[in-house]
Amino acid sequence: MEIKTFEDLIDWTRQLHAHLAKCLHESATNNSNERAAALLDYVSSHEHMLEKAVAEFERQADPKAMRTRLYDYANHKPIERNRTCDTHYAELDFEGIEREIFDFHDQVMDLYDALIGKAEIPEAKTLLEDLKALEEHEAMRLARQIGRMDDL
Repeated sequence: MEIKTFEDLIDWTRQLHAHLAKCLHESATNNSNERAAALLDYVSSHEHMLEKAVAEFERQADPKAMRTRLYDYANHKPIERNRTCDTHYAELDFEGIEREIFDFHDQVMDLYDALIGKAEIPEAKTLLEDLKALEEHEAMRLARQIGRMDDL
């Protein structure tokens, strides 16, 4: 997907979360470790919820911000899509899955962070800050839940 506007960026982010949710769900059925499979199922549902939240941003965002061109996106190191487009999670243990998922979310937040500093209109900056805040909040919530699962 070619990202030219903030609307494209948000749609791409939504699709990324949807794709990750699907891959995690498929991996859960193939992971022989019960604990790891439970984590994959939980994170899959979490990613599906994030997909819906990002879709809400698409629906409610300021049209001026959404149509704003993104000139510096290509300068940012892209998120490694191959890490989200296969079922290699089925081969990982609990800790490996945890590392992969948080690395993925860190990359998304780093992208938003890099673009916040380059946003040329206040509406675009606010949109990116809100998206980053959503990702941060959900990553913290995910960390708490994974911590609880790990304690069990």
